[in-house]
Amino acid sequence: MSADGVALGARLRAGDTAAAPAALNLLESTTAADREQARALLGELAPAALGGEATGHVIGVTGPPGAGKSTLLSALLAAWRGAGRSVAVLAVDPSSRRSGGSLLGDRARIEFDPTDSGVLIRSTAAGERLGGIAWPTRSAAHALAAAFDVVVIETVGVGQAETEVADVADSVAVVVQPGSGDVLQFLKSGIMEIPDVLVVTKADLGQLATSTRRDLSAALRSLGSRATPVLGVSSLPPPTGVVELLDALDAHRAGLDLEERRLRVRRAGALRDFAHEHGELGMRRLGGRAAAETLLAAQPPGLDVPALVDALERELT
Repeated sequence: MSADGVALGARLRAGDTAAAPAALNLLESTTAADREQARALLGELAPAALGGEATGHVIGVTGPPGAGKSTLLSALLAAWRGAGRSVAVLAVDPSSRRSGGSLLGDRARIEFDPTDSGVLIRSTAAGERLGGIAWPTRSAAHALAAAFDVVVIETVGVGQAETEVADVADSVAVVVQPGSGDVLQFLKSGIMEIPDVLVVTKADLGQLATSTRRDLSAALRSLGSRATPVLGVSSLPPPTGVVELLDALDAHRAGLDLEERRLRVRRAGALRDFAHEHGELGMRRLGGRAAAETLLAAQPPGLDVPALVDALERELT
């Protein structure tokens, strides 16, 4: 029997974090009945139904493999919970190109209390997505932001194909380890253009970490991004720099035009979902991407992504 999307959406809207696992199951399901209920769930959590944007802070955490993202998240999670903030983590793990399988190991690497009802950690396989996040991630992050204070999207860590997280999160932290030589690669791949905060892990390494921070600051200046904080963090006990990182993320969120940013995210998501469903032929029938964006701009701002896709599909009939 299919889950009741309306009921789950109402529970999340009321701040019932216990409804989150069932809601995520629904959003990840591919059966026709569950897809219909997932639409109902998202409709209950649309800005029009909430009376505004969901209050949770959606944070993207990305960076190359081995940079220490999961260790950093363990320290951040402890700090957020210590401040009384509920946290959901969507950890997107890489899938095998041959078998399609995924180890879904990030849940095991992040330290947390499994009995803590204020914490949810969910591992998701990336599948064939090259943007660092799985197809349901956008919807899941939006749904969880209605019930949790913080929603973290940790991407697969492939290094140069993760810029899509900037189209989902309110704030993006790019994580780099000292002496890794990633600065040049980031400049080439465009990753240096997406962070709202840059984090150098293993700050306890001293001069090596300091040099990496200096190189990153110079790279940001070359791109005209002087205002992006470059912070050093050590997750070794006792952790250092974690409070400063939380403050920087909060400051970025406070300075956002959240309604405008999330509206842009929903419209971008609708374009991606429409193109995924109808291909280039469908986009050409709309008159091209620019015409599709004009159609989306004419829709009420409180609509969710499925409703925006519906608006595009009506133009095909």
